[in-house]
Amino acid sequence: MTETPSAAQSTLSDELRDLIRGTKGFMPEDEGMLLHRWALAQLPTGPALEVGSYCGKSAVYLGAAAKAVGDGVVFALDHHHGSEENQAGWEHHDTDVVDAETGRMDTLPFFRRTIERAGLEDHVVALVGQSGPVGRVWRTPLALLFIDGGHGVEPARTDFETWVPQVAVGGVLVIHDVFPDPADGGRPPYEEIYLPTLARGDFEEIEALGSMRVLRRTH
Repeated sequence: MTETPSAAQSTLSDELRDLIRGTKGFMPEDEGMLLHRWALAQLPTGPALEVGSYCGKSAVYLGAAAKAVGDGVVFALDHHHGSEENQAGWEHHDTDVVDAETGRMDTLPFFRRTIERAGLEDHVVALVGQSGPVGRVWRTPLALLFIDGGHGVEPARTDFETWVPQVAVGGVLVIHDVFPDPADGGRPPYEEIYLPTLARGDFEEIEALGSMRVLRRTH
């Protein structure tokens, strides 16, 4: 693996750390800091995009880096109606994010409030929609792509096919919830994103921490 950004490098204030800890989401702090470090390293060379924003926890890690580098921009893509595992009857369902009028999950108000409280509205741009349609018209090479979207087979496959080709040469792909051992978690991010990316032949793995995997596009 190649050299990674310094673990000591961070622009997160105590206030932002507290905000992140109080934001709904599923990312451990050490994995969030990995994302933040790579965003600091990559954002000077181009934009970042995350697939799967939920209530904004990961977007703060990314957005704080975008603000620190000056004019960095992070695009946060989510339809905000929740992934399969977030729906009623599943383990990660949260009734607090269900719209009382529609009966559907709606995390967009939570996301917007998080980004506003973090002071990152000039650096984090919300893209509200499905991954596939947005990706079909996307034309800007990405310095950093973070995939943490739907964890079913079809959503994961769509995210791979749609967004991995958008990573610029020298850019970085970060994938969340990669579990090589089936006993640790669901398979789609591993089988439908991580392994196919390596099989392309133009990415190399450069860091791993918990369920996060970092791959750089080499050519």
